[in-house]
Amino acid sequence: MLTFVGLGLYDKEDISEKGLALIRNADQVFLECYTSRLMGATLSDLEQFYQKPVRPLFREDVEQHPDELLDCASRGNVVFLCAGDPMVSTTHADLRMRAEKRGIPTAIIHAASIASAVCGLSGLQNYRFGKACSLPFPQKNWFPTSPIDVIKENRKRNLHTLVYLDIQNDRYMTVGEAVGLLEILAGQRGIAIPLYVGIARAGSDAPVVRAGTAEQVSAEAFGPPLHIVIVPAGLHEMEREYLEMFAGL
Repeated sequence: MLTFVGLGLYDKEDISEKGLALIRNADQVFLECYTSRLMGATLSDLEQFYQKPVRPLFREDVEQHPDELLDCASRGNVVFLCAGDPMVSTTHADLRMRAEKRGIPTAIIHAASIASAVCGLSGLQNYRFGKACSLPFPQKNWFPTSPIDVIKENRKRNLHTLVYLDIQNDRYMTVGEAVGLLEILAGQRGIAIPLYVGIARAGSDAPVVRAGTAEQVSAEAFGPPLHIVIVPAGLHEMEREYLEMFAGL
C-alpha cells in the first residue's frame, strides 16, 4: 500500500489527524524534499513528532529510481510525505500511476496547498487564476522564457498567474529575485507588468503579503523562505480593496 500524505504549508502541526495516524502505523515513511519544503520544521522535528524514522527523497529518487520505494509499498504500508497537497505536483501523479501499473493499492490524504492559500492571503479570487508557471534560476546559457509567455496569455484573458519560485538544495528564490527576472523577460517581450503580489511563509504565524509595482515589491523585506509571486490581471474592486487592507497596495 502506498499512501500519499500532504503535510500542509509550514510546520509539523499542519498535518491532519488522519495523516498522522497513518504515519505512525506505517512500515516505512518517505519524505519528498524537492517540490516544496516545510520551512518551520526540520527532518529531526518530524521524526520526533511522528515517532518514526523518515527517509528523505530527492527528484532523482522519485522520478528516475522509484523502484525501491515501490518495492517497499508492494510488501507493506508505505507513506509518502510531501509539503502542501500531494497531487498538486505532476511528479506525484506519475508515481501513483507507476504504483497502479504494478498493482500496488494507493490512497491520498489531502492537506492545505499554496494554490488555495494564496487566495486567502491576497484576496485574489480563485476562479480568476489561469495556468500557473514555475520560475527557475537561470543557468549558464539557459534562461527559460516560458513563464512570461504564460503570464502574457493569462493577462490576455484577464486571469491571474501564480508563479512558483525555484528551490535548489539550500537555495530558495526570493520575491525580489523573481520580480527582477520577470521584469527582464517582460522587457524582452515588450510587455509591461503593472502589479505584483509577493507572499512569504504562507501557513506560518507571520506570513508577509505585499502588493505593488516591481520597484515597490522588490524593495520590501519579505524575510526567510518560502516565497511565491502572483502576477494579477485586472482587479475586481473587492480584490483591490483586500490588497489595500492586507497587502499595502
